[in-house]
Amino acid sequence: MIAVDWGTTQLRAYRLDASGAVLEARERPEGILSVPAGGFPAALDAITQGWDADAGRVLMSGMVGSRQGWREVPYVDCPADLGAIAKGVRPVAWRPGSQALICPGLVCRDADGVPDVMRGEEVQVMGALALNANDGVGSILMAGTHSKHVRVEGSAIAGFATHMTGEVFAVLKAHSILGRTMAETGGPGDASVFAAGVARSGEAGGLLHHLFGVRTRTLLGDMPGSAAADYLSGLLIGHTIRAAGLAPPVLVIGAPAVAERYVAACGLLEIPARALASEQATLAGLAAIERLLRN
Repeated sequence: MIAVDWGTTQLRAYRLDASGAVLEARERPEGILSVPAGGFPAALDAITQGWDADAGRVLMSGMVGSRQGWREVPYVDCPADLGAIAKGVRPVAWRPGSQALICPGLVCRDADGVPDVMRGEEVQVMGALALNANDGVGSILMAGTHSKHVRVEGSAIAGFATHMTGEVFAVLKAHSILGRTMAETGGPGDASVFAAGVARSGEAGGLLHHLFGVRTRTLLGDMPGSAAADYLSGLLIGHTIRAAGLAPPVLVIGAPAVAERYVAACGLLEIPARALASEQATLAGLAAIERLLRN
């Protein structure tokens, strides 16, 4: 099969054997926002060139199924297990004789009735379940642009809560007064400054007050501008973890560098945690859905 993880900024395609092992992987900076109207079939053609023999079925997940994607695939209501997600896949027209399917996202509502959604993360959680990576885990935390605390009951996603952690970091760094004080280092992060940000997230004053401290601490020489990004990262991740109300131990799913930051923050807060790479989780989830569809 061909497995595709198609997000907002990146397009990743994988050629898998019958057991789900990766035979070849390709990646391009052709997320859904860069694909012109009507250009999705051509983009998929380009990244899977030469894989014709494996194109009996292409299974895609991520923002490709959003309103801005190839086709808007309706959300599936929580609680949702692997079967519910498999039932929600929808086809798109691609190559003659080849079946291309897009996985649905999930929707839930919090205690106050406010809706929350995910696209792509549901496949990763199903992959974690398929890998038994959640054994002994109390909570699943998806680390990334939109971090999510996912509640799993049995083999189903019961609900989740989204925190705009990574996006807020990027916006503040690029478009706020905080970013003006930051100096790029190009080197490894400062673990001690990151830890200080995590610690600050537990002190009085709230997030909005804490954020201004990123500026004042550099302005008055408490820390160099080269450390400000790590401090801001620790501050936002710390607030995210505290707000999530995680039940330990925690499984953190995300890109390795980002997931390790969350694991480190959990450790600083004395919450046992371990990481699972998002790529591994995505492929295991897509392979599990493919097996269910095949049977």
